[in-house]
Amino acid sequence: MSNSSVKDQSKNSIKIGLLGLGNVGVEVARILEEESSDLSVRSGAPLEIVKVGVRDGSKPRPQFSKNLITQDLQSIVTDPEISIVIEVMGGIEPARTLILTALANKKSVVTANKALLAKHGSELYQAAHENGVDLYYEAAVAGAIPILRPLRESIVGDHVTRIMGIVNGTTNYILTKMDEEGADYHQVLKEAQKLGFAEADPSADVEGEDAAAKLAILASLAFHSEVRGEDVFCQGISHLTSHDIDIAKAIGHVIKLLAIAERGDDGQISVRVHPALIPRSHPLASVRNSFNAVFVEAKSAGEMMFYGRGAGGEPTASAVLGDLVAIARHISFGGLGSRESGYANLAIAPIGTVFTRYLIRLDVADRPGVLATVANTFANHKVSIQTVRQSGRGEDAELVVMTHAATDRDLSATVASLSELEIVKKVESVLRVEGVES
Repeated sequence: MSNSSVKDQSKNSIKIGLLGLGNVGVEVARILEEESSDLSVRSGAPLEIVKVGVRDGSKPRPQFSKNLITQDLQSIVTDPEISIVIEVMGGIEPARTLILTALANKKSVVTANKALLAKHGSELYQAAHENGVDLYYEAAVAGAIPILRPLRESIVGDHVTRIMGIVNGTTNYILTKMDEEGADYHQVLKEAQKLGFAEADPSADVEGEDAAAKLAILASLAFHSEVRGEDVFCQGISHLTSHDIDIAKAIGHVIKLLAIAERGDDGQISVRVHPALIPRSHPLASVRNSFNAVFVEAKSAGEMMFYGRGAGGEPTASAVLGDLVAIARHISFGGLGSRESGYANLAIAPIGTVFTRYLIRLDVADRPGVLATVANTFANHKVSIQTVRQSGRGEDAELVVMTHAATDRDLSATVASLSELEIVKKVESVLRVEGVES
């Protein structure tokens, strides 16, 4: 990016500081340059990047003028000429301190930092409110998919009852390949890493941590309560096998890593991320590869689904620029965006109290009385069985049990009791089931 193309703007331009120059930061700067005329008209003033903050100033960046690049990140968030700071560097620190400093210096902020918002969101929202500036973060959840603003603005007059979504592209890519090609988990993970869909250390994705941070943000907006990443029950996909996928197929289901937030009849919020079976007829079942989708249920609006590319430099940059234009309009014409609301202050329900369904796969001795013993174990814990499928394995047999809805506590106790039975060789897998009537 040439110095003249960025710096030769009207003195009345809205000046921007960019923190971070990874894939997203580069795409934000590129699109700002290529679409400068249109974006200026939409914003009410020219948009001008005047400083770009990086951790390592020695890396060659031929597309940027050296005059723009700085390692002094504080100089960006305290520069009196800068009106908007875009943070796409990631991580908790120094991002948190930099954003708080920018807000304290009356600068509006656009961030894509889901981990930071899930941990310190309420602190940042309050700082923005106290300083009379905007804090926008559409890019923090589901890339280019517009989901946060609809929750914060479009359906804020409605009563959201449930959110269920696929919000991590890496895990959805892996599960799609396992389902469609019969591939092994570890084999597909290696393929995803080679293609750039998974990091060298994929744990944040495959263990559900990334999805949990995004769900905390979604739930906070939907239920007007503070929900943090640590409040979310989290289970990943690394334990899944190709046999789990085959069982799901056999009963007309597909396995997805789901992020689920819902308000119970008791007024508490349950927030959980885990793999689950859903019927192939469910809208989320057709979400393939690295795409994301969020299914929202509201009292008056009914069911809605938001679908699109959930990750990557360009999709995320699209969401960042949408926020940037919205803030620039406020600066040009006056006003502020909606403030986050935590008035409801709903409690987080323990996972044990949540009603769900299980699919339990057991390796059992193949002899008379096994089914009766297993059924009695479920009954003793007040868990109702919906279906049982049995297949032979020589002297052993496999039982696949689908339950009706029960509390997670009772279902977990049932599984524990089953594992202690002499006739049960092994509890092979335990998966939750969603998207079907109880």
